[in-house]
Amino acid sequence: MRASTAGSAARRRRRRRRIRYRRGRANLALLYRLNGDENPLHADPQRAKAAGFERPILHGAASFGIAARAVLRECADYRPERLKSIEARFSRPVFPGDTIRTEMWREGERISFQCRVVSRNEIVLSNGLATLRR
Repeated sequence: MRASTAGSAARRRRRRRRIRYRRGRANLALLYRLNGDENPLHADPQRAKAAGFERPILHGAASFGIAARAVLRECADYRPERLKSIEARFSRPVFPGDTIRTEMWREGERISFQCRVVSRNEIVLSNGLATLRR
């Protein structure tokens, strides 16, 4: 492990860690189709298998929304106007109905986070960073 990576991990352990669980609804991918994304990868089992997935996957916007909601709930009193920016890397697929655990570490108005699917113990959103307004 590089020194900078080790230092970053040590800083994360020193900060207070917050965890929020959220089970996604089984029909969430179909609801997100209402936003105009009609990609069959999110609704058609045969198309999902052809793309290499065991079943239809959840929209990235839905996974990202679950993370943003966790940050707002734990760190901003559910006040969306406080969310200045949010970013993350999509690292693994999320399937409708998966339970997502959002792990957060706060330093002032900056919240580092990652999301993990509990049943597979896989990080699905990594390198997350949310910045809050005061």
